[in-house]
Amino acid sequence: MNKVWTVLEVLRWTSDHFNRQGIDNPRRDAELLVGTALALDRVGVYVNFDRPLVEKELGRIRGLVARRAKREPLQYILGETEFWSLPFRVTPAVLIPRPETEILVEEALKRASADAAILDLGTGSGAVAVALAHELPEAAVTAFDISAEALTIAAANAHRNGVGERIRFVEHNFGTPFPGDFDLILSNPPYVAAEELADLMPEVRNHEPHLALSGGADGLDAVRAILRTAPLSLRFSGWLLLEVGQGQAELVETMLTKAGFTETFQRRDYADIPRVVGGRKAWRAEAERGSPRRA
Repeated sequence: MNKVWTVLEVLRWTSDHFNRQGIDNPRRDAELLVGTALALDRVGVYVNFDRPLVEKELGRIRGLVARRAKREPLQYILGETEFWSLPFRVTPAVLIPRPETEILVEEALKRASADAAILDLGTGSGAVAVALAHELPEAAVTAFDISAEALTIAAANAHRNGVGERIRFVEHNFGTPFPGDFDLILSNPPYVAAEELADLMPEVRNHEPHLALSGGADGLDAVRAILRTAPLSLRFSGWLLLEVGQGQAELVETMLTKAGFTETFQRRDYADIPRVVGGRKAWRAEAERGSPRRA
């Protein structure tokens, strides 16, 4: 006679299994996956601890558990994540938004006027652009990405969060100047150095898009491209903000200074790692000379 499993027994087994596989937060992942398979939220999982499970339900749980045990990111299995307290759909076509990227949004909000023209470079899931549009209803937000598939997901996320009509999504790349005249340009570019890719967690290394991770030999190829092209689209006294990897902030701030930016700064994340570097454009392009636009 086959054993009858309850929700609690499956939850315990799954949590132990994930722990043996070296997965972080095994209990949380077990709760979320079991809940997803049973169409229950985390409270519902606890309320139904003693409920016996039928084979069809066990089959759904096995499928999800097997994927996570192979180190597929939980967010891809669930199909969504949260950023800036907003829901975002994610697939392997886009990088999973990280909590530390909220620092980039915070710094942008400190510097953007209510009606700012904002450009998000390499938008991915659209997390940064959507968060800014959500907080600044009068701002004009443009976001580009080299991936058409990522742009489709970003646009869907914008509509899901009620800002779909206020963000312009464009297929474009870091290395080509973007036509426009922006008050603030920001980016969470690829910044993982080539030699560091192999050391990333399996969830990242084997599942997230390398196009959104790999920054070349030293991790700064995208930053260099941005510093060549972004100033051409940035108004005089406009801000350029960049998320950077651990150990990159000093060099990137120096690069900004050499590129002519002033009021440069670094902002640390919640783990006390310098995470955002920014500066202010201190010169006028020829097209701006004599322009009546604000300084």
